[in-house]
Amino acid sequence: QVQLVESWGGLVQPGVSLRLSCAASGSIFAINVMGWYRQAPGKTREWVATITRGGSTNYADSVKGRFTISRDNAKNTVYLQMNSLKPEDTAVYYCVVPPNWGQGTQVTVSS
Repeated sequence: QVQLVESWGGLVQPGVSLRLSCAASGSIFAINVMGWYRQAPGKTREWVATITRGGSTNYADSVKGRFTISRDNAKNTVYLQMNSLKPEDTAVYYCVVPPNWGQGTQVTVSS
C-alpha cells in the first residue's frame, strides 16, 4: 500500500505561479512513474504530466510550456510547478503513483 499526501493548492489570480508537491510513503520500492491528473468542474479527469525515475517527462498539450514536473527520488516526492496559470487550469489536482491516487487538492484560478 502506498500513501500519497499532496500539498495544499489554493486560490490564485491568473498569471501567477503555484507549486504542488506530493510525498509518497508506505510500501515503496524504486517508484518508476509518478504523475499528475486533474479534474475540472463538470469535466472528466484528464492527464496532466508524468515523470519517470530517470527524469523523462511528458505533458498534456494544454499545459506544455507552462507546467514543469520534477521529482526527488530520495524523498519519494513529485512536484508540479505551474506558471502562467489560467482560469481553465481550475481543477482538483491528483497525484498518481500507479495504481495509487492521492486525495486531490483544489486549485482555483480566478481574479
